[in-house]
Amino acid sequence: MRNGKQNSGYQRLFGGDELTIGLGFPLTDSRESQPPISRELELASYAESVGFDGLWARDVPLYWPRFGDAGQTFDTWPWLSHVAAETDHIALGTASVVLPLRHPLHVAKSAATVDQLSNGRLVMGIATGDRDPEFPAFDINATDRGEYFREAVSLLRTVWAEEFPTASGYWGELSGELAVVPSPTSGTIPLIPTGHSRQTVSWIGDHGDGWLFYHLPRSTLQTYLRDWRRHGGEKPYVMVVRVDLASDPTAEPEPIHQGYHAGIEWFREYFAELDTLGVDHVILGVSGNNPRESLEELAAALL
Repeated sequence: MRNGKQNSGYQRLFGGDELTIGLGFPLTDSRESQPPISRELELASYAESVGFDGLWARDVPLYWPRFGDAGQTFDTWPWLSHVAAETDHIALGTASVVLPLRHPLHVAKSAATVDQLSNGRLVMGIATGDRDPEFPAFDINATDRGEYFREAVSLLRTVWAEEFPTASGYWGELSGELAVVPSPTSGTIPLIPTGHSRQTVSWIGDHGDGWLFYHLPRSTLQTYLRDWRRHGGEKPYVMVVRVDLASDPTAEPEPIHQGYHAGIEWFREYFAELDTLGVDHVILGVSGNNPRESLEELAAALL
């Protein structure tokens, strides 16, 4: 069955009517150094046990100190394979694979491999990239990234749908003699563009299985959601929120990058509001010195 909605990760995140909550790696908040592997896996398993719906891995090919964020350090595909072996049912996501910096045939094979190893739990956020020095490092003209993104999406759809496809593009040529194996468990993998990815919202609505966007103020979020429903219909809207829990559960919010420092009571009301507005899934980036305690508190309040 070649329907991304049959993917078990997609069903876990978007199969119901209520807002679902996921977490972005690194779970230990080690964003400028290598996170401790055993601790990350322990927290991933714990997150699944208390009811979080997704675990999302960044794609940061090269570390740029000026950007101040190394993602989860480890390459997306082997990391998610490792996480798949330590979990059973939680959805696994990429947030997001930088398609112009990766050969799309390698992406097709790597993604299908993780999808098979996780029993169909992979959902792919995809993007064009935003770290300027990476493009010359890979000999990619940054001005072409929007076009490369569209071509990569088209190729991924094609090689997952057809056994011996014919296709050509900036990446090379397939003449009908080669197949990409393995195939995804449901015949394809959901693709969710991130930000605008140098595309129109109309294009994202037509070609994506959802839309992943950054944290936005309430009024701006309402505008984006109206625009998305006009172009994407009922396809899911995903957003990122940075959470820094205050020791005082009643503390009012203070803005931080991509989110808030606030008490748990305020966050409970905030996520209820996001649900009412029509957000389908939120990826939390959790700050703090005691991540397990923060996950426990968030799970008790939100899940």
